[in-house]
Amino acid sequence: MEGLMSFPANSVRAVSRRQSSVLVPTFSRKISNTRVSVKPIGMVKNSKLFNSVVASVQPIEASAVTPFDNTLPSKEVLDVWNNANAVCFDVDSTVCIDEGIDEFAEFCGAGKAVAEWTARAMNGSVPFEEALAARLSLINPSLSQLQDFLKRPPRLSPGIDLLVKKLKDNNKDVYLVSGGFRQMINPVASILGIPLENIFANQILFGSNGEYAGFDKNEPTSRRGGKASAVQQIRKAHGYKSLVMIGDGATDLEARMPGGADLFICYGGIQLRESVAAKADWLVFNFKDLINSLV
Repeated sequence: MEGLMSFPANSVRAVSRRQSSVLVPTFSRKISNTRVSVKPIGMVKNSKLFNSVVASVQPIEASAVTPFDNTLPSKEVLDVWNNANAVCFDVDSTVCIDEGIDEFAEFCGAGKAVAEWTARAMNGSVPFEEALAARLSLINPSLSQLQDFLKRPPRLSPGIDLLVKKLKDNNKDVYLVSGGFRQMINPVASILGIPLENIFANQILFGSNGEYAGFDKNEPTSRRGGKASAVQQIRKAHGYKSLVMIGDGATDLEARMPGGADLFICYGGIQLRESVAAKADWLVFNFKDLINSLV
């Protein structure tokens, strides 16, 4: 029998309020608006239109001072963002506020050890496949434990539902590309109206008695460079001329490569991994910035 499950270290502390059946976090950390002016140049042909977009994209910082200079998008970045045929999202700490495997580990009594491996994996200090195998071995989950864990509703990041809706309204295809697991991601996709066939993720395997039996190593997202490989597959299969990757970790950044993502947007609203954020084409702390920039 096979089971399917999700996952990704400075955190923005969040508290949650219940809205319908989904917990939506509201941040208790003070947010300040930073207003930046930019002289129009380059790729957007209508300068008045670009100026109105820039006016609406005032980055909402996680603190009053940031060491990053990529919180305001260039005209070239906005042009790619608005003309992309497809957008791929990481799930853990991006679409959802939790690191799925860390939450599952805590549920199973192995939280601290697994969280340490997750931080190392998402910062790129150890191969992803090594970290995945180590974490699952530490948890050693049974199918019944996974089923009990999945009774809890997923907790979505603030504004992700509105962003996905806006992208679909603008005729952009949306995908979930995750190092996490399908059983945990399927409910998220259903809430957001994303087709299940647009999920690229891993599978936990169980034996006939529900005992842990490893994970499916044939899934591209189970190994280093897997997200990049999945994004390349998506682009090639559908013939997309332009594609964007949004996430918080090193494996998401890897997807920006020839034949893969043209643009990497780092979402730092839940986890801010400085080494990743510094290399992003655009760093955002709030999905409203992305929504407001779509024309």
